Amino acid sequence: MPFRINSQLAQLIEQHYPAVKTAGFHLSPVAGLTGESWRVSMSSGEMLARFHSPDRQISGADRRREHSILRHIARHNLGPCVRLYSSPWLLVDWLDGAPLAEDAFAGAAQDVLTQSLVKLHHLPLTGYRLDLQQQFAHYWQHIDRRRLTPAWLRLHKKMMRCRPPAPLRLSLVHMDIHAGNVLETPHGLRLIDWEYAADGDIALELAAMVRSNGWNAVQRHALVQRYVDAGGYRDLVLLQQQVNRWLPWVDYLMLMWFEVRWQQTGELKYCEWAQPLRP
Repeated sequence: MPFRINSQLAQLIEQHYPAVKTAGFHLSPVAGLTGESWRVSMSSGEMLARFHSPDRQISGADRRREHSILRHIARHNLGPCVRLYSSPWLLVDWLDGAPLAEDAFAGAAQDVLTQSLVKLHHLPLTGYRLDLQQQFAHYWQHIDRRRLTPAWLRLHKKMMRCRPPAPLRLSLVHMDIHAGNVLETPHGLRLIDWEYAADGDIALELAAMVRSNGWNAVQRHALVQRYVDAGGYRDLVLLQQQVNRWLPWVDYLMLMWFEVRWQQTGELKYCEWAQPLRP
């Protein structure tokens, strides 16, 4: 951990938890795609400290929004509880559990996960509306211009000119649901990494799940069927059509996010992930 961040987090913990000055605490890094988080171990329990860096802001994360949304869902056992928010730090409860294995995520756990998703989508709106075109315009300012092609320029103009699908139903959406962000805990499944959550179309959430997990048409149909069966929406055909309408938007969102992360980190994996999405 860089000394400045180490010192800043330590001072914050000691300020709000005076007992740790005597008992002590331990910080350990937690891996993640959008930057580092830190596990805080003390005698009174464990927390996860999430730092809001300029790079995270550029990639679309917002700790203030994340804090507000986690407080919004606090009574519904869907994610971690907030312990402290003091910009640029968000501290939440450390959830005991392990991420779902890929086979469990794609199989037995899907019914329970879908029920949690439906529960999330029936909560009141948060006031943080997801605007994909605004996000595209923001990402456009932070990509590597050397990687632009005429086809990409045409696609960008098209995505900025076209109207997004009119929502079937606006709800709170997580927008980053994959096996690594679903924990199996003693109290059931819990979702973590709420940094991209906002109010959006339920079909956009499903489309994002399909694309981020690389699911084929059969798996996509099965997801929508489970969602309808769980009470998430009444019209299977209409929901399936709406998910299909959102897929190109999700593809472009993923392309732009990968390209921004490449520009920020120089890590080859982001170029590799972006390549199949490049026009």
